[in-house]
Amino acid sequence: MNKGATKLKLYDGNDIRNIALIGHLNSGKTSLASALAYTAGVTSRLTRVDEGNTLTDFDEEEVSRKITITSGVAALEWKKTKINLIDTPGFNIFTGEVQQALVAAEAALVVVDGVAGVEVQTEKTWSIAEHYGLARAFLINKLDRERADFERTLESIHAIFGRHAVPIHLPIGKERDFKGIIDLITMKAYLYTPNSDGKAKEVEIPADMAEAAQQAHEVLVEAVAEGEDELMEEFFETGTLPAEHIRDGLLEEMREGKVFPVLCAAALTNVGTDQLLDFLADYMPAPTKHAPIKAMLNGAEVERKITAEGPVTLFVYKTVADVFAGRVSYFKVMTGVLKNDQHLFNVRSGTDERLAHIGVLQGKTIVPATELRAGDLGAVAKLKDTMTGDSLGEKGSLIAYPAVKLPEPSIAYAIQAKTRNDEDRMGNGIARILEEDQSLRFYRDPQTKEFLLAGSGQQHVEIICSKLKRRYNVDVELRAPKIAYRETIRGSADVHGRHKKQTGGHGQFGDCKIKMSPLARGEKFQFVNDIFGGAIPRQFVPAVEKGILEAAERGFVAGFPVVDFKVTLYDGSYHDVDSNEMSFKMAGRKAFRLAMEQAKPALLEPIMNVEVQAPVEYAGDLMGDFNSRRGRVSGMDVKGATQIIRAQVPIAEMLTYQNDLTSMTQGRASFTMEFDHYDFVPQQQADKIIAAAKAARTGEEEEEE
Repeated sequence: MNKGATKLKLYDGNDIRNIALIGHLNSGKTSLASALAYTAGVTSRLTRVDEGNTLTDFDEEEVSRKITITSGVAALEWKKTKINLIDTPGFNIFTGEVQQALVAAEAALVVVDGVAGVEVQTEKTWSIAEHYGLARAFLINKLDRERADFERTLESIHAIFGRHAVPIHLPIGKERDFKGIIDLITMKAYLYTPNSDGKAKEVEIPADMAEAAQQAHEVLVEAVAEGEDELMEEFFETGTLPAEHIRDGLLEEMREGKVFPVLCAAALTNVGTDQLLDFLADYMPAPTKHAPIKAMLNGAEVERKITAEGPVTLFVYKTVADVFAGRVSYFKVMTGVLKNDQHLFNVRSGTDERLAHIGVLQGKTIVPATELRAGDLGAVAKLKDTMTGDSLGEKGSLIAYPAVKLPEPSIAYAIQAKTRNDEDRMGNGIARILEEDQSLRFYRDPQTKEFLLAGSGQQHVEIICSKLKRRYNVDVELRAPKIAYRETIRGSADVHGRHKKQTGGHGQFGDCKIKMSPLARGEKFQFVNDIFGGAIPRQFVPAVEKGILEAAERGFVAGFPVVDFKVTLYDGSYHDVDSNEMSFKMAGRKAFRLAMEQAKPALLEPIMNVEVQAPVEYAGDLMGDFNSRRGRVSGMDVKGATQIIRAQVPIAEMLTYQNDLTSMTQGRASFTMEFDHYDFVPQQQADKIIAAAKAARTGEEEEEE
């Protein structure tokens, strides 16, 4: 167990801080969480991502890939306050994981790389935090790195988020010489010994920085005074504000989203972490101070504040599938005081759940607790029927808190077990992983008969396959899925379909005349019965329609379903003895095939709406790339330093887009994709698809023989 793990006390909601670390990939969030844990005495040494021993990245995939994949929680104690740090992924394909984590927080610390400045995912995670009404502050990290620059990074923050981002720290020293911090609230300076325990030595502000510090202090005072009338009057009268009034004003304006403090640190060398912990304890809001949460009670919307009063209710914001412990539920106590071994009811399923061995999280370790009070985060294993997004409560208080609406998967890949043993285990392994990652979809395509695993991108799906191997010893192969093409017609036809078969005794006879014409995209199929005078008995008309639909499902030119066509049945004939439903179904099939020969058949392909967010400098390359993929750019917007490009692109051209986009933009771009409509395949591509389909059918027939 980690050092300090057994020393955690019970805290009231007023003394708890739930803070999410958010930002772009490689901004140093995980290293920062480890440094804060070390400074707070939770771990016995400073740990590093590249060594694979950090507190919040403990999954085998995270350790091997050196990136955060799922959010991890570390509970710290500082200044008689419990700080629950939630370390979130910075990779754009795991944005859903960030959304789920932020539901459990009241505040977000936006970690910005002091070298790269604000990046695309920084903006995206900021927007999520803003949506949930979280108090926010910036931390400029990695100031000990070569080419790190506090002022340049601050300018990038101002360019994207505005002048409400106000420094309360100034760094002392630059790059390798970064060794201290000036606190602009108290106007005191602190020096550090790099790679030490993170505790600072208070010193005088360096003479060569006195003027800059005073100017920055005045900017801070003005920003705080602007937000409150009383402080503004005091500022006009005295020209400044005392430190205690700056603190009070800053605390209130952070809650209201009027001011966003900017701090600085270097996680790897542990410079500035004690000052950061002071800030988190003193300025970030307690759960009990957060705005009321909208929830549902007996079908009616209600508002609930986080309070220890009243019956126990809690919300499960995350699920982890542990090979040994089983299903582990991460939860937030919303109201009341949760006791160990307490029974609660799942609002969704009505299941009685026993919460045995509750505890608080320090990375992968669950530290046992006798009780958890409103506002605190906890974990419990082996709940029977509780999943991410579920609410639990006592019988008289079954309040359903809103679950996170995750984005739909952007791309799917065909997945196949390598051996029969793998096939037997694959379903169970995927089911367990789906419990913890609700942004995935696993299903069988009814047309291609392939099992598909859909996720936020190629790397997302590849990571899941790697988890299947590591956790459940299931070997699978991934391949690009068969595209769900469709067939349609461009012209019209008028044909006569007759099925006649004499077998001795009763024969088979069905005869129909149909007209076929195209419909608009998306109208699928229309059947019109235009028979007059009983040319075909009424009971046989549905059989003609059924025969046409069965033939359409098998396709005509390449074996894909035929859509967007209209059939009018206008004439035919029958035999009193030999006619039956089967005969007219066969006649319908023959009529369909004859009509397709005349009606100019064509292939359709799925067209996707694609939206890319990337730094402005990549806009030209991205638009050129869309053109090479047969895409059409439909719109462009600029938001700060981010270029948003919207385009419509055939899905056949998007199967490798995630990796290509990462390569083109050095991992600084993200994209979303959703189906929009079907459109005609250009003839050159259509010929290749038809040839491939015919070759595949020939191969299947040879295997059967």
